[in-house]
Amino acid sequence: MPPSPFPWPEASALADINVGVVFSLTGPAASLGAETKKAVELMPQTLGAEKINYIILDDATDPTNAVKNARKLIGENKVDVILGPNLITSGTAMADVANEEKTVLLSMAPIEVAADKQKWAFRVEPTAEIMVGRAVADMKEKGIKTVGFVGFNDSWGELLLKALTKTSDAAGIKIVATERFARTDTSVTGQALKVVAAKPDAVFVGGSGTPAALPQSTLRERGYKGPIYQSHAVANRDFLRVGGKAVEGARLAVAPVLVAEQLPDSHPNKKVGLAFVQAVEAKNGPNTRSTFAGASWDGWLMLEGAFTTALKSAKPGTPAFREAVRDALEKTSKLVGANGTYTMSPTNHGGYAPTSPVLIEVANGSWKLVK
Repeated sequence: MPPSPFPWPEASALADINVGVVFSLTGPAASLGAETKKAVELMPQTLGAEKINYIILDDATDPTNAVKNARKLIGENKVDVILGPNLITSGTAMADVANEEKTVLLSMAPIEVAADKQKWAFRVEPTAEIMVGRAVADMKEKGIKTVGFVGFNDSWGELLLKALTKTSDAAGIKIVATERFARTDTSVTGQALKVVAAKPDAVFVGGSGTPAALPQSTLRERGYKGPIYQSHAVANRDFLRVGGKAVEGARLAVAPVLVAEQLPDSHPNKKVGLAFVQAVEAKNGPNTRSTFAGASWDGWLMLEGAFTTALKSAKPGTPAFREAVRDALEKTSKLVGANGTYTMSPTNHGGYAPTSPVLIEVANGSWKLVK
């Protein structure tokens, strides 16, 4: 799915553009890395007259490896930008290297770095607050006054609880139960009983992937009949397979690419989303789309615009080019992608529009657009 060609002025041949890619091909986050890989495989090898090289390294789901990879890509491969990684911990650590070496990091993980470390660190994924806030908005519309939380006892669970706390407070919804569990737990009966005893109007499950199905199935087994919301990190086919009938009716906010065909024609991200879905599924088979792959593709769309602008004033492989790419990314305005629409600024290096997420629910073992 090559992008529309840009007009290029007559000029002598420039050096190749080198893009470093760091993601998890092995380890616990390998499933996320596999989704990034799907998008990278679709990225074009040329931009106008310039060749693009992708140097891909596996961080094995280890922040230490991610940092080593970043230093190798910058020091040995002389990359102009780094795309990745998949995990917040790795992305936060790599942001230090990006700033030290003055090379853009375009993170696939929703990193949030301090203002003094933001200059060279950008992200594609929306913050947890944006996605959880969309679910909370639905709760408010349904008249929900109280919510229970059961989530991972790790940094991801904490991030989701923080987002739920902030957005529910703003919506006038009270959290009446907070329970934690480990990703590897095989039972959450105790936690579910405590949540049920608090009698919340709704429950938010703060997990990701297949482990997030366990609290919902246990809550249903213990007689909880209220609405259950999940985080955007469960949006994969394995969650539907493992959860089965127990996760029917679960609601979550997701990037629009997951239900691209169901979007109204007026939706701003439908055209780009459909094109991306068709390309991914032509290469990988039916139902192989994902929001994670969509985010990686949107990362390329950002880079495409930034490279095009930077090439007007500098040659790849130079500090001037890297600086120009950084400056151009920061001026990204109303970029329409598969996962959402982005507008960045000197104080906002994410730029994911809060209006981009859509609300879906599990219906008959599939994702169904709600609104």
